[in-house]
Amino acid sequence: MYLQLFYRQRLCAGVNSLHTKTAFMKHIPLSLFVLLLVACKGQNSSQQQLPDEMIQAINNGQPKPQYKPVFNFMSVKFKPAYDPSLQVSDYIRCMLEDKQGNIWFGTNNEGVCRYDGKQFVYFTTKEGISGNAVRKMAEDKEGNIWMATNNGLTMYNGKTFRVFTEKDGLPSNDTWSLLCNSKGEMWAGTMKGVCKLNDNRFTAVELPVYGNSKCFTRFTPQLVWTMYEDKQGNTWFGTDGDGVKKFDGKTITRYTEADGLAGNNVLSITEDKTGRLWFGTWGKGVSCYAENVFTNYNNTNGLAGNDVWSMLVDKQGYLWMGTLGKGITRFNGSAFTTYTEKDGFTRNHVQSIMQTKDGEMWFGFSGGVFRLRHSQLINFIKGGC
Repeated sequence: MYLQLFYRQRLCAGVNSLHTKTAFMKHIPLSLFVLLLVACKGQNSSQQQLPDEMIQAINNGQPKPQYKPVFNFMSVKFKPAYDPSLQVSDYIRCMLEDKQGNIWFGTNNEGVCRYDGKQFVYFTTKEGISGNAVRKMAEDKEGNIWMATNNGLTMYNGKTFRVFTEKDGLPSNDTWSLLCNSKGEMWAGTMKGVCKLNDNRFTAVELPVYGNSKCFTRFTPQLVWTMYEDKQGNTWFGTDGDGVKKFDGKTITRYTEADGLAGNNVLSITEDKTGRLWFGTWGKGVSCYAENVFTNYNNTNGLAGNDVWSMLVDKQGYLWMGTLGKGITRFNGSAFTTYTEKDGFTRNHVQSIMQTKDGEMWFGFSGGVFRLRHSQLINFIKGGC
């Protein structure tokens, strides 16, 4: 998938856009521009979707349609989309709640936005972050906020920004994922592989590339979309085209379609309360991994869409999956439920999902961000895609 974006990038260096707040021109790399176009694709075209009330119940591993809603967003009071006092960027790539209770939103080309419950404050390259496309965020044990951007990493200590680039050991300034694990170690995934922070400098960690054999053939830096630490302390890396890789601290094990994984482009990873691991893929749905067996779900047996960008297990144990163009799917352990524009959302492209400490659900779309609190669904947005 990334090769297609890279090929297009070779055709044109990028595009410019006018920053409406500061009235200066910003240069957006074409790879990000293409991703933005993908997120906006098909807004006016008819799309085949599951009915709102359709639920796929799993009986002995076989999907069986039922028409009993698990939850109905139509019971939620919907507030009109535009509120001048509550404005956030219209394209949310990632979200984070920090230890102070602030909500951070990583945007596609407007930097990062912090919400303290009353107002939004934006930080862009003008204020000191490394790039305005913020793809992932993490908070370390000292309370610093880390941001993976299109132009390196940024660490914010509450007062100042520090930028990390290839000069500081990053394999590439094109960063995509972040993970602060239970040991306090900071990992970063880039276009050219992963690295770990050691003494204020990043060190590359080699992930083996296996090709078509079970034995690795070479160490080749590659795009790492996502990283996740499971309850056992293993670190999982979702790659672009080489499946998912597990690192137990000593050895690396790779899983691909040949092992039962739904697809080799892994965009999101999470773990449910029973210890099952879930892998969201590009174009091939999700895989559930338990007892060394993969069980796959796609749009033929419960999912609304096969491009699963984000996943979250909430406090009740429900698994939420954000898709590209097909809305949100929720899995309660036995049944799938889908929510789309018909249920009050303005768009069906879901980039990120988050639940706060007090149980609020936040959904990052290509049409702003939605907050579900006290049975009220509110859209925070500045404009359209």
